[in-house]
Amino acid sequence: MSIDKSLLTGSTTTLILKLLEEKDMYGYQMIETLAQKSDDTFNLKAGTLYPILHNLENNGIVESYEEEADNGRTRKYYHLTSKGKKLLQKKHQEWITYSSAVNKILNGGVSYATI
Repeated sequence: MSIDKSLLTGSTTTLILKLLEEKDMYGYQMIETLAQKSDDTFNLKAGTLYPILHNLENNGIVESYEEEADNGRTRKYYHLTSKGKKLLQKKHQEWITYSSAVNKILNGGVSYATI
């Protein structure tokens, strides 16, 4: 089943931050990891990912650095800053609140959230 892109758009930044919380990554690695971890629900294009990363970098949420790969190619890696970690915590809590409210409505007013 295909998911409406408008549903995916709002969570993309949070998912990128979560990946970077786990480890530093380069762009293509993020695209591949998101697709893999989401059973191909999140298939980001480079044209979507890089503007988000540049915005996050401009706002001090992530930092980038270059490192040479085994094949001799230089890759640009992204690292989550302490400001980024705080934003991720905030976004994660927002998601819990939002998804809990949506699920409650979809389930006829019954909450299945665990505490």
